[in-house]
Amino acid sequence: MGLVRLSPLLAASGLGTLAVLLLARGLLSRIPGPNPGTPPALLALQQRWALDPERRREAALLQGQTTNQGWGRGPLAAVALKQQELWQPLLRRLPNEPASADALYALAEQQPRLRDTLLRRWPAHPAALAAAVSQPGVGPALHLARYGARWPGAQARISGACRQARANQRQQLALGLAGIGALGPARTCLGGLPPQPQVALLLADGKPAQLQALITAHPASAAAEQALRQLADDPSPEAGSALAGLPGAWQDHPAVRAGAALRATDGSAALAVLQRWPADPASWELQWQRARRDALAGRWQAAQQLLAAGGPRLERTQPVALQARRRFWLGLSAAQLGQTRQAQEHWRQLLRQYPGGYYGWRAATRLGLAPNGMPAPAAAEPRWTPLNSGDARVDQLWRLGQPLEAWEAWRSARRGQPPTTSAALQAEGRLREAIGDGWAGLGQQELAALRLPPGQCRLQQLIETNLYRPRQLGPLAAAARQEQVPLSLLLGVAKQESRFQSGVRSVVGAAGLLQLMPETAAELAGRPLSDAELDEPARNARLGGRYLGQLLQRWDGDPLLAVASYNAGPNAVARWLPNGRATIPELWVEAIPYPETRHYVKTVLGNTWSFAKPRRPECT
Repeated sequence: MGLVRLSPLLAASGLGTLAVLLLARGLLSRIPGPNPGTPPALLALQQRWALDPERRREAALLQGQTTNQGWGRGPLAAVALKQQELWQPLLRRLPNEPASADALYALAEQQPRLRDTLLRRWPAHPAALAAAVSQPGVGPALHLARYGARWPGAQARISGACRQARANQRQQLALGLAGIGALGPARTCLGGLPPQPQVALLLADGKPAQLQALITAHPASAAAEQALRQLADDPSPEAGSALAGLPGAWQDHPAVRAGAALRATDGSAALAVLQRWPADPASWELQWQRARRDALAGRWQAAQQLLAAGGPRLERTQPVALQARRRFWLGLSAAQLGQTRQAQEHWRQLLRQYPGGYYGWRAATRLGLAPNGMPAPAAAEPRWTPLNSGDARVDQLWRLGQPLEAWEAWRSARRGQPPTTSAALQAEGRLREAIGDGWAGLGQQELAALRLPPGQCRLQQLIETNLYRPRQLGPLAAAARQEQVPLSLLLGVAKQESRFQSGVRSVVGAAGLLQLMPETAAELAGRPLSDAELDEPARNARLGGRYLGQLLQRWDGDPLLAVASYNAGPNAVARWLPNGRATIPELWVEAIPYPETRHYVKTVLGNTWSFAKPRRPECT
């Protein structure tokens, strides 16, 4: 009788357990895909119980478990086989996955013919570039010139191949060398051959006479257009003479007309250019330079008129960073003309759309939203964020903590072509930074922010989030505490000085995170320091923080004067003080006679404001 009663109980218990398991699996299916921020316990749970086998594979890969797991035949299987160095199965089962390039490279040691397969199938993959460097002959050198001239050892291989190459091949080799700034070797490679347009543009190196010759010789080429814009941006008399000597058809080009309007005595020519070409970058630069000149001269009505010119077409095309600058100065012009309500609305709109950076800081200060004009302490490092590269495979590998695999897949898909859009720049920049190329990676993210067109608010949020993610937080936070300077200011200086790369050396010998000159560092430390000591992040941050603290103390806590002094020296800043610092601080910055220091002050203090706490645009 007892057994009869027990059987239903066991059945009910089993059904209850099954229900719980099904419920757990159902709940797991609703959880977003795992990423490097997922708690380990949840990863273990997903690996064991997730209904979707792909979810189980993702969780296993994040935990570094590439064995005892069914991987199927997709991209994750290729990564797992590569990590186990199972080259033959990888190449046999998944020959179209980027990881198979590593299999070809490894197997080519015993089967050299596989190197040709590698270069043909995966030309921009790092494994292909490494293979090309190791091979003699013109063919591998041409491959490097096209797909990876910056690869270690590539320059020597390309230069060496020039002696054996035919004329058309030397043009390609010279283009690869010139593209990485090796202008002397590129000229030697040409050996007297007239360079093709793009090669000629690089070899001109901004020299007016050479740019003029290129435009005249190849007027229908894209290189001629680039050369013309370089000439128009050059304020030197030599560039002006070169422009004047161009054929008449070029004289009606927007860049040429903008250059002439900038040199004109009144603003009517500038307004005409803005009305005719409001979407051209030359018009944007003309607008700023003329308005800046008028503001420095106190011609606020003229400055306001110029900044308001261009209409809807300018609003729709001008990059976000330039719109922030224009919006701030429209507000300041209105304020100087007594239009208080209009000025405040310009600044509020700026803070809604472009709240970070230098102009966000100045707008917040003007509206009384930045206490004492100095940003608050920096926040902690943010959590993991998605890559949003537009390539599903790359984004998945990034999400699974595989930045090197994501980078190799990215390069392979793009065949080594450099990014041009803000979306591609931010993706490649983050990938580069994740694999250790922090200098180029952060530089690409900065360029993404500068080029970002309007109407891409979510991308703007993503760029801002990652651009102002604190790096080297440990040594910089310790230095900020010890030297009693704002952490956000140290982060702002380190980003501009070294992009947080501790081994950076400037052409004049400045070193480390905060780019200290050896003499200054020795004075701060009380003794001479070796190169290794200067490069040490903690020591460099502490000494740089000490110097910033001294400058802040000298200038009564004024960040504008302290940061300007860090770049140009306190004695130079003392000479500039009579230029209206007390009345219109932003105008004082624009009056700094050193363009480098003007840019430095705005960039560092914009960094400081953005590092202080997340300030993202409002997206509808």
